[in-house]
Amino acid sequence: MSFSVRIQPSGHTFFARDDESVLDAALRQGYAFPYGCRNGGCGACKGRLLSGELDYGTNLPPALSADEHAQGLALFCQARACSDLEVEVKEVGGAGDVEIRVHPTKVQKKEFLADDVVRLYLKMPDSDRMQFLAGQYVDILLRDGRRRSFSIANAPHDDALVELHIRHIEGGDFTGYVTDTLKEKDILRIEGPHGNFYLREGAQRPLIFMAGGTGFAPIKGIIEHALAEGMDQPMHLYWGVRDEPDLYLGELARRWASQLPRFRFHAVFSEPSAPSAGGVRTGYVHEAVIEDFPAGLADYDIYASGPPAMVRAGFDAFSRHGMAQDRYFSDAFEFQRPADPVD
Repeated sequence: MSFSVRIQPSGHTFFARDDESVLDAALRQGYAFPYGCRNGGCGACKGRLLSGELDYGTNLPPALSADEHAQGLALFCQARACSDLEVEVKEVGGAGDVEIRVHPTKVQKKEFLADDVVRLYLKMPDSDRMQFLAGQYVDILLRDGRRRSFSIANAPHDDALVELHIRHIEGGDFTGYVTDTLKEKDILRIEGPHGNFYLREGAQRPLIFMAGGTGFAPIKGIIEHALAEGMDQPMHLYWGVRDEPDLYLGELARRWASQLPRFRFHAVFSEPSAPSAGGVRTGYVHEAVIEDFPAGLADYDIYASGPPAMVRAGFDAFSRHGMAQDRYFSDAFEFQRPADPVD
């Protein structure tokens, strides 16, 4: 059985099953409730029950006192709906609403998506979840005090693990370590979430996503969040890579395009090894966007992630093609130099 949940003061409405917490239901449908541990111990997800009935099982969770419960406060990570609800929650609307913390993580899974791209799944302790916005990044904290930044590739509603896509950079000491040495069950410390590259909630305009290489990682998280939220405006994904093998999750993008009537996927190759039977699209990815929208980009929100040269070229070209500059959201991947040799 499921019940409707109306959020105040936003007026958003979603449905919660009676076998899941209200928080889980909200996150699953793209609504950014605040939370921390998700096991009833920290109180970060506390809000107010305005009407309806909640069930906590045998005992109230540790972070909700009997007095608070009597006053109408609720801990939504543990509460299950028993009726239609109206609740008061301050939804997370921007990066400033999310707490930045250091988290210990364990490498749950390591897999190669391409010869030079590794996907890591990092697991946090059950009592230490990280809330983030779709598209943000984390810093991996190294023992010598340096840090390396990588975008989060999963959506906030799917936060049991943190997904990272890491490309091996020639001469890069950390990416070489990830490729050659890092093992499953190894421990990494991360800090986050960081960044202002995230899906702007409530946007109604058509969306264009432009990714270069592993710049697909945050775009993937944003698209998955948009789909979970039920956003149904037209979406175009342009992914620029050197050649077909570098399209490391191409089947996922093609599946979105085949299953979603208003989603289009465009692969653009800068150095194709050979033309395919059906032909390939070649050149610079931002030029492909311009080519496909001859009437201009005034009506679009554009999210660009990847090499700095691509991000800058897109901004300049799209601005000349009618894009409103405040509707261009970007994340430029700056690669750190290898560490200097130690004498």
